[in-house]
Amino acid sequence: MIAFPNAKINLGLYILNKRTDGFHSIETCFYPIPLTDILEVIPSASLTFTSSGNPIPGTSSGNLCIKTYEAVKKIHNIPAVHIHLHKNIPIGAGLGGGSSDAAYTAKLLNEQFNLGQSSEQLEDIVRPIGSDCPFFIQNKSILAFEKGDRFSDPDIVNLTGYWLYLIYPPIHISTKEAYEGVIPQNNRQPLKEILVKPIHEWKHLLVNDFETSIFKKHSVLERIKESLYNHGAVYASMSGSGSSIFGLFKEKPDTIDFDLENTFTHLVQL
Repeated sequence: MIAFPNAKINLGLYILNKRTDGFHSIETCFYPIPLTDILEVIPSASLTFTSSGNPIPGTSSGNLCIKTYEAVKKIHNIPAVHIHLHKNIPIGAGLGGGSSDAAYTAKLLNEQFNLGQSSEQLEDIVRPIGSDCPFFIQNKSILAFEKGDRFSDPDIVNLTGYWLYLIYPPIHISTKEAYEGVIPQNNRQPLKEILVKPIHEWKHLLVNDFETSIFKKHSVLERIKESLYNHGAVYASMSGSGSSIFGLFKEKPDTIDFDLENTFTHLVQL
């Protein structure tokens, strides 16, 4: 069986406080976008994993798809499978590609072996694997809170018809680096109140808290965001903890020359 795990962007991202479990409480809006990997799961004599496309760091045993298989097998005595992942979504870009691969592995196993797991049950299976994983089970725009793994207000945003211009320069930002410069804040206008406003009003209201510290260390990211606005974006932001930057356009934008080597760009209508 084959599936196409898609990426996501964050529309706003608040860091609210540090949790006792070492994570941070956040508030964000996840929005699925049509940039996908290719995932195949087929019966096999033994559990194996292969990949193609973008190189995936780490060992096969540590891959999130394998971890998901093992989590499902703890609940259901499913047979071995071969998992092949063609990696197209940039890694470490704040686009949730690995989390999406894990979630889609759970959905494929559920379908292939007729496990009868509900969406909520699948979310519970993948929640320990990664905070973003549960979002990709239902895979629709939604407000996320706590670690980003609890949800409310599904379909709060509809960007159908807008053009998405995504830019990912070759800059790696670790989770540690992203969080170490953030000062959590609680008393702000709820994202829900901002997201229901016209999109052209988001520019001065809808913020990603990671940008303040990350832009200081990687000024090229701020220049990319400014360039998107200069070329007519109605809204632009960094996604997640970076380092991809996206712009939303009402009309198809012209190609922008960012004068950066080895930069991944993706232009698509939502």
